[in-house]
Amino acid sequence: MEQLKHECGVAMVRLLKPLEHYRQKYGTWRYGLNKLYLLMEKQHNRGQEGAGLACVKLNAEPGQEFMFRERAMGVDAIKDIFAAANQALAQEAAAHGLSPDDLDASSDIADLASRSFPFAGELYMGHLRYSTTGKSGISFVHPFLRRNNWRAKNLCICANFNMTNVDEIFGEIAVKGQHPRMISDTFLLLEQLGHRLDRESERLFKMALEQGLTDCDITRFIEDNIDMGNVLRTSCTVWDGGYVVCGVTGSGEAFALRDPWGIRPAFYFMDSEVFSLASERPVLQTTFNVGAEQIRELKPGQAIVLHADGRLETPQIIPPRNYAACSFERVYFSRGSDADIYNERKKLGINLVPQILEAVDHDVDNTVFSYIPNTAEVAFYGMVQGFNEFLNREKAEAIRSLGHGADNADIERILSRRIRSEKVAIKDIKLRTFISEGASRNDLAAHVYDITYGSLRPYTDNLVIIDDSIVRGTTLRESIIRILDRLHPKRIVIVSSSPIVKYPDYYGIDMARMEEFIGFRAAVELARDRGLEHVLTDIYAKCKAQQSLPKERMTNYVTELYDLFTDTEIADKMVEMLRPEGVITDIRIVFQTLDGLHDAIPGHPGDWYFSGSYPTPGGVRRINEAFISYMDNIYFKASFLKKCKRQGGGFSR
Repeated sequence: MEQLKHECGVAMVRLLKPLEHYRQKYGTWRYGLNKLYLLMEKQHNRGQEGAGLACVKLNAEPGQEFMFRERAMGVDAIKDIFAAANQALAQEAAAHGLSPDDLDASSDIADLASRSFPFAGELYMGHLRYSTTGKSGISFVHPFLRRNNWRAKNLCICANFNMTNVDEIFGEIAVKGQHPRMISDTFLLLEQLGHRLDRESERLFKMALEQGLTDCDITRFIEDNIDMGNVLRTSCTVWDGGYVVCGVTGSGEAFALRDPWGIRPAFYFMDSEVFSLASERPVLQTTFNVGAEQIRELKPGQAIVLHADGRLETPQIIPPRNYAACSFERVYFSRGSDADIYNERKKLGINLVPQILEAVDHDVDNTVFSYIPNTAEVAFYGMVQGFNEFLNREKAEAIRSLGHGADNADIERILSRRIRSEKVAIKDIKLRTFISEGASRNDLAAHVYDITYGSLRPYTDNLVIIDDSIVRGTTLRESIIRILDRLHPKRIVIVSSSPIVKYPDYYGIDMARMEEFIGFRAAVELARDRGLEHVLTDIYAKCKAQQSLPKERMTNYVTELYDLFTDTEIADKMVEMLRPEGVITDIRIVFQTLDGLHDAIPGHPGDWYFSGSYPTPGGVRRINEAFISYMDNIYFKASFLKKCKRQGGGFSR
């Protein structure tokens, strides 16, 4: 319902045979570039603010470019970067007297392309970006590139990540004398990894001299023996966050490293022709037409190191830590085409049945079930399945109660009971960016969704409508509740397939400010209603008192606010806060329980959005900072204004 910017996406393709092999077998030597395009398009959901690609040529000769990069911004960024790459390629081909129809004509052209055509390489890397830090512009679009005249010292990286301790990483770099141009986690990682890559090259240079090597033999020795595992191992000790960091060097080394908590996902596939990595498993299955059993998941703290000669290593760079694979990835962010995710989302819907039954007073015969398009659709199927199973149990019990002399009419009446599901909500339009702000924008936003008139019986049917999550509540208040009320249901039951979002995320999703969450605002209002405002100031004092502590010794005291209330009390308060003016229909909000979440998604226990159990010390520090910021910038100011209003006085700026 409320689109969240999240997580980004990465993709890598490494061809393991000469380009001529792919021309002969698949009809084009652009096989690698085409596969990268598919990987990125299939992950379009992970980033629509920018995209970039990088290419390394393994066979370029001195004097020829060996590393290429293209980046673009906007929803059409994927199309734009591949159009630019293909245009550059076509222009170079034309300079050799070749037309587009000639490009796959012979082995000579494939060989020429591998040596001199731009973006005709053996190693590709792509990135899809959603900004979660407020920083935008082409300079923040991945991949990031560090140039050098020595191929082995050229480095290009991209990542699906967010670091919680950028200040510490900056300090680690600055104390060594480096001078990063920006205090941004991606820039800092590029400088840090680049520095360690330089040191690795220098280590090998000394070894080559000791072996009596000279000139190009030294260069070849360095390129053949670069240890990217060592580069990663000496760089990542200070990193705190969720990440999958990918990179390539100018000499053809490729690597990817997953955070030791397993927060961010990465999957890879390799056969005799190609190696490929992506943020989601079904993307690889579709692109290479392989089964799920042929796809492997990168383990927490593990790296993939693919050498220029095609050898694959998977060293354990960091010991695994408290496993916290992101549950929201399964609820909402990833494509539902993954077999496991599909079944998990269905189970989320099934697990909500008992709570929904209570919300409709067990009156399923006078209830219509529907969903908010499009991400809640699978959970809706699970919910309907759960209710069908419930209704079948009721039917069986009713038939048994009739006894042996049951009348056929009674049996048919019992069997005719059905769960009624309808497509009630329709995503009608997309709000265009040229509508800037104010009343016009709000009025249009209220019409993003529309309803199917006549889909339920007015004043008789309950309407149960499921969504994947309720984060800010803005769309509910401005649009959804009001349009659902046009059907005049007896009761509206809004269901979230995930628990109440209570805490910000600091690992790659744009949920960083406490005041954004309707769950947090509802808890604050409940504290005010019940004369418990001192709890807020007590939590504030505790957070302030630990600001000088190392992050490893900090505690998340914000949990004390939520401990005061049940989730039902918070949900009821949300109804009060989200009810549009003039809507008098009975409204209930039902949330998934934490137990229901873990039952449905047992392999992804990372639930900090809902529980406050941050897997990394940096996350705990950031929640402290967020609560202090809320109290200083919103709560205390609002309290001061209320006091002034009660006293009838004014104040000067």
